[in-house]
Amino acid sequence: MKELIFFSHNKYKIKEVKQILKIPKIKILTLDDFPKINEPRETGKTFEENAMIKSTFGFKYFGLPCFADDSGICINALNNQPGIKSKRFQKENGGYKKTFDIIINQTKFKKNYKAFFQTSIALTINDKNTVYFNGIVYGKISSRPLGSLGFHYDPIFIPTDKNKTFSQMTQKEKNKISHRAIAIKKLKKFCDTFS
Repeated sequence: MKELIFFSHNKYKIKEVKQILKIPKIKILTLDDFPKINEPRETGKTFEENAMIKSTFGFKYFGLPCFADDSGICINALNNQPGIKSKRFQKENGGYKKTFDIIINQTKFKKNYKAFFQTSIALTINDKNTVYFNGIVYGKISSRPLGSLGFHYDPIFIPTDKNKTFSQMTQKEKNKISHRAIAIKKLKKFCDTFS
């Protein structure tokens, strides 16, 4: 394995992956390195299924080992929603600002602030082999959005045993503890065997 494709156009995710996933003798490519392609619909019922839909599509399309992630926030007061629908949830509510208001109001109303972020990575090595790596970080919803360094739901999530949101953390701080970092580090450990 000399080249590995990260099946994503998301600039934030690409930045995190490239900072953490440094593997000797393996070049990490992303969808930004190729002409625009039609991405598959994410029709899975779990983070793992959605990641696998993208990684297997990428492997078949490019003929190279491919990995993809699916991530989201699960909030206790919303019955662990939005979960795999995190991206759709904010669009349906008119953007992140309105979505944050809905989430914060609901957690206050139910007096339940528990939440967790999950990332599932699927690595498709060949036609018959897809491997999964999961990362979960537990925490709580903040009383208001805080910070400007993160993205998506980062401004309202405070990891357990921390006193600031992901958005208040530097990239270096976040990469030590985030759900995506946990999953990427597991992927890296697996890929190290190929280098």
